[in-house]
Amino acid sequence: MIFYLLRRLAGAVVLLLIVTMAVFAIFFLIPRLGGATSDQLAARYVGKSPTPAAIEQVKHSLGLDKSVPVQYGRFVKGIVAGKDYDTGVRKVHCAPPCLGFSFRNNLEVWPRLQDRIPVTLSLAAGAAVIWLIAGVSIGVISALKRGSLWDRFSMGFALAGVSLPPFFTGLVALALFSYQWPIFKGVHYVPFLDNPASWAWNLVLPWLTLAFLYAALYARLTRAGMLETMSEDYIRTARAKGLRERDVIVKHGLRAALTPILTIFGMDVGLLLGGAILTEQVYSLNGVGKFAVEAIGQQDLPEVLGVTMIAAIFVILANLVVDLLYAVVDPRVRT
Repeated sequence: MIFYLLRRLAGAVVLLLIVTMAVFAIFFLIPRLGGATSDQLAARYVGKSPTPAAIEQVKHSLGLDKSVPVQYGRFVKGIVAGKDYDTGVRKVHCAPPCLGFSFRNNLEVWPRLQDRIPVTLSLAAGAAVIWLIAGVSIGVISALKRGSLWDRFSMGFALAGVSLPPFFTGLVALALFSYQWPIFKGVHYVPFLDNPASWAWNLVLPWLTLAFLYAALYARLTRAGMLETMSEDYIRTARAKGLRERDVIVKHGLRAALTPILTIFGMDVGLLLGGAILTEQVYSLNGVGKFAVEAIGQQDLPEVLGVTMIAAIFVILANLVVDLLYAVVDPRVRT
């Protein structure tokens, strides 16, 4: 078990290093291979109307006039140990983890993201709990009652959930439950520590909107996994030994069917922590996804780069947690 944990932790560290290389290549190396000059690269970090002096300042501050290995070393060093930026007016020390400095707003990227992460984390965590419980429960019952009215109804629900995008279901939910029937009036984000009850109440509609899409997908996956698992020989053996049907379903059937569900769950949660863009836009939640949309609209490349790094790190961490949960769900992976 210890060696399994160490292997997974070492793999996460290596993967994180590979991610830094990929992000660096996307924003710094590939444009050079495409023929972009140092001045053109620097112009992308200044804003929509860069001046020659500002371009030169940014080029020197970002080290774009240095060789590619030196640029990558500075990029990684900035994330780990921080970095100094010269805006032409003042010198700014970007404390670690330094995910960049917005020359357009004259602000560090990481402190701005820190204000947005709790919103996205609250949205993703609540929705994940709902869709996992609802999706797995519906899938299990549908598999056990295959061909019944419940099975057809639940698979119709799954088809609707997969087909309807969050911006549609979110707007419908707002129109019905916030305006026509003001049950959830004035949906907005309230910090958890300020008022836990208000925090949860204001996130009910965003949670359900986001969970509707994923619960439908998980219901279909769970149903397919359970139908395959419940027809295996070891399930018939467990029943022949006289085990209770509940134990056969939960300890043998569901446990085996959960392995692929965990894999997808880790990826989905990791991606959502990088920003649930559509849901945050519909409910005007100032999360990471909305931050990314605003950064793209303003052509603020340092902020886009920061969101990319944060999203990649969240995906790696989520998959690391899933790898560790494998050892609980399926003991065979410990060896």
